[in-house]
Amino acid sequence: MTRRQESLIDDRLWELVEPLIPERPPPKGPGGRPRIDDRAALEGIVFVLSTGCRWRDLLQKLGCGSGHTAWRRLREWQDAGVWDRLHQVILIELREAEVLDWTRCCVDAVAVRAKKGGELTGPSPIDRGKSGSKYHILCDRNGLPLHVLASAANTHDSQLFVPLLETNPGVPHGRGRPRRRPDKLHADKGYDYRRCRSYLHRRGIGVRVARRGVQDPARLGRVRWVVERTVSWLLRFKRLGLRYDRSEATLRPLLTLAASIINLRRLLQTESSSSVTPAA
Repeated sequence: MTRRQESLIDDRLWELVEPLIPERPPPKGPGGRPRIDDRAALEGIVFVLSTGCRWRDLLQKLGCGSGHTAWRRLREWQDAGVWDRLHQVILIELREAEVLDWTRCCVDAVAVRAKKGGELTGPSPIDRGKSGSKYHILCDRNGLPLHVLASAANTHDSQLFVPLLETNPGVPHGRGRPRRRPDKLHADKGYDYRRCRSYLHRRGIGVRVARRGVQDPARLGRVRWVVERTVSWLLRFKRLGLRYDRSEATLRPLLTLAASIINLRRLLQTESSSSVTPAA
């Protein structure tokens, strides 16, 4: 089955990505292979992200060009800021659809194995010291990922707590600065440190951090379960569930693209439900 017979990505994703891709200057002269279509390259990137296959194993019969072309286009668009803008564009549409909920945000982290080592890797304390990375996630009350960072697996969750919130680009909300801070922030006992609580107090964010040895385990997770679900969504992208890419410059756009796809799925559900007319 060729790409012409069945597209590997949703048309809505391409509609959002296409305007963000910078124009390339026309070729200087004849000769050479024709450039792979941008949509085909995007389909190749999403295929690798979803299936976890090696870049060089991307099937030519899919019509996406070579794996090297998809990898190069991923890095090229990362340098042009395409993935960050895509993530923000989808968040803006979710805000306009009144889906984003800043009243109770959650943070959490998950460690994954890095088969080939590389940047942002370290010995994992939960995987017998094998090389791994850790993803740090900030999501809204509905579990929609607002921001994702990566670090070495031996980085304590609390060490990325402030950077995760401070580097959150936020979502534009009419005039003024983009909204970056939730009303309340929920976190597990891994963030039960004075520096984390002090930061939230200084920023005027409600503190909902579980206390070690104090909170009743039976009540834990009544609100934070949404971020656990978001972690599960993220790890379903097999290229992220088991890390093979050695470079941060490759891992970072894949994380951002995965978060964008998760949010886009929710946006499509919202648009689909709003288009259904109730029966008379």
